[in-house]
Amino acid sequence: MPVGESGPSAVLGAPGLRGAKGSGTLPVVPALRELLPRGGLARGSVLAVAEFGLLCLALVAGASADGAWCGIAGIPEVGVLAAAGLGLDAGRTLLVPDPGPAWPQVVASLLDGCELVLLRPPARVPAQVRQRLEATLRHLGRGVLLVTGDWPGAQVRLRVVTQRWTGLGDGHGRLRACCAEVVVDGRGEAAMTRTRWLWLPAENGGVAVADPRDLPADFPFDLPAADLPFAGTAPALRAVSG
Repeated sequence: MPVGESGPSAVLGAPGLRGAKGSGTLPVVPALRELLPRGGLARGSVLAVAEFGLLCLALVAGASADGAWCGIAGIPEVGVLAAAGLGLDAGRTLLVPDPGPAWPQVVASLLDGCELVLLRPPARVPAQVRQRLEATLRHLGRGVLLVTGDWPGAQVRLRVVTQRWTGLGDGHGRLRACCAEVVVDGRGEAAMTRTRWLWLPAENGGVAVADPRDLPADFPFDLPAADLPFAGTAPALRAVSG
């Protein structure tokens, strides 16, 4: 949805867009619940994922499927990588591919109108900017900021440390599913490190709990997260531009 000179806040201020303050957490897909301290995304918190990939979209999908408005900023390729079957509601997702130099104001506007915002900052975030956005989160009391990359103030940090793909044999075939080891730690209630194996994605394109013992003993495939092949056509997301 294009935005005029008044910027993203013109769309975010539209009637019916602002989500009412609900429970203390936003839901996540069932496979992710045991990884998170409260079994969901704590409102008013910042979560950092080491790099953008399917794990980020899986974290957004649960809240989106539950009816939350979500914003995605600074990730122009997300329209291509969004995996079918995760539950992301394209009709309630605002996409800002390039928020520009005023990205902190754009993100603050998204937080004012959305319950969850996925952000890839354009560069290392100055402490003053981080603190201002964290203060906005606390003031609003209902939103969650999910950041790709480093965010020193994050309450929860997630990263994929190992991933093994199925589907290839003797140099041929098609990558069908990925068994990924996900590690979560953080501050406060997230201080205890948690590790889970997930199908990320499973063969049906979704996310499920995995057991690495189910993989063949000679399973060789490890790929860096940047090389993950996301199959399928992404749903059209609502584009917002300044």
